[in-house]
Amino acid sequence: MTIALAGDTMLGRGVAPQIEQSTDPADFLSSELLGRLAEADFFLLNLECCVSARGSRWEARGKPFHFRAPPQAADLLARLGVGCVTLANNHALDYGYEALTDTLDHLGRAGIGTVGAGPDLDRARRPAVFTVRGTRLGVIGVSDHPRDFAAEPARPGIAYADLSSGTPPWTLDAIRELRPRVDAVLVTPHWGPNMTDRPLPYVRTAAWDFVGAGATVVAGHSAHVFHGVDPPVLYDLGDFIDDYAVDELLRNDLGLLWFVEFGERGPVRLRALPIKLAYARTRAAHGEEWAWIRRRFTQACARMGTAVSVEEGEFVVGLGNHAYAEAMEESPPEG
Repeated sequence: MTIALAGDTMLGRGVAPQIEQSTDPADFLSSELLGRLAEADFFLLNLECCVSARGSRWEARGKPFHFRAPPQAADLLARLGVGCVTLANNHALDYGYEALTDTLDHLGRAGIGTVGAGPDLDRARRPAVFTVRGTRLGVIGVSDHPRDFAAEPARPGIAYADLSSGTPPWTLDAIRELRPRVDAVLVTPHWGPNMTDRPLPYVRTAAWDFVGAGATVVAGHSAHVFHGVDPPVLYDLGDFIDDYAVDELLRNDLGLLWFVEFGERGPVRLRALPIKLAYARTRAAHGEEWAWIRRRFTQACARMGTAVSVEEGEFVVGLGNHAYAEAMEESPPEG
């Protein structure tokens, strides 16, 4: 099977009016991207907004952004072929508990699975299991911020995990409990600060704790900038669709759409398609944009000892079984 992965997907603010006018995927993604996504067997992304017409802004000191997509956003995601979204992030409760409830309802109505948030603590932490071409795929979503979004036994919220203080035992227990029931475990954490070009030490520690507990692939997000790959860890997927301002140095408008290819014994290789984000529309990157992404991705992976090759305009990283087996036995790198 092939799993498509996309990073932060923000369908509110400036994107929202366009969704109210159209849920045609061609209005948001180029034909080249749509063609590649159609080849994948399963598509997961980080939904960085709530989906609702209700609620009021979450009041918290220092919170500058509130993102809310219209209910039609669920239809757009379904038409894009999204099978699951993670809601474990710092925007799931932007418009309160009412809007989170709506988000879960609208996505469920559209046939899209969710992880990382729920009406109570148990359901926020609960994994989702999907059967993809005969393979049972388990997905777990967690976020290390913000603490005030954390679900409680009788309160809606996200699957909050304070990773900076050490990987919480419950996250590892969740992976260990899920692993015997599925063929592969995908852990998708929202971790670390925005606008960084590499993972912080505690993020790397948590990643390898997840792998040691039985995660087959770890695919993170939050930085708005793609990071390097240390198989089987994809530290940050970057951004996918949004209306964000562009940092001239980090170029959060240049990113990657990721495809993890599995064989009989697990992940075999990663293919990453370079993309260019404009205002509420994303296309494949070409020319100097493509070259910039290649340089940055190659350098980021090289810092982790990972080689990158190019095939048909996409970047390829080996995720062979040896990498997963070694990860299960070795300690994570420092720093």
